Amino acid sequence: MSIQNSKLPLLGAISAAIGASLCCAGPLILILLGVSGSWIANLTMFEPFKPYFILATVLLFVWIGWGLYKPQSSCKEGEACAIPQVQKNRRRLFWLALIIATILVTSTWWIPLLPESWLY
Repeated sequence: MSIQNSKLPLLGAISAAIGASLCCAGPLILILLGVSGSWIANLTMFEPFKPYFILATVLLFVWIGWGLYKPQSSCKEGEACAIPQVQKNRRRLFWLALIIATILVTSTWWIPLLPESWLY
């Protein structure tokens, strides 16, 4: 994977995670920001697409993880995977993005557990 194309799967995975959480985390974020109105209930229109977004998120993170943790013998001179500091930074970014995506994708299960005083 070239240096220019290496960020595309990560950006795609984060975008898919945001898409998967729109139906649940979106209204919560709006409420926490002080935005209110009955129209917030209409944000569930993305609910039927949630499984597809989750699948895309998982597949893209698997692709990214494979690219980051594949054997170094497959790296050629001049590629980003041949530079140790670049690899270290990309792995950190990968794990940070994976944690954020996991929080967004699993929001359906943990948002109802929040105290009501946080939601209103």
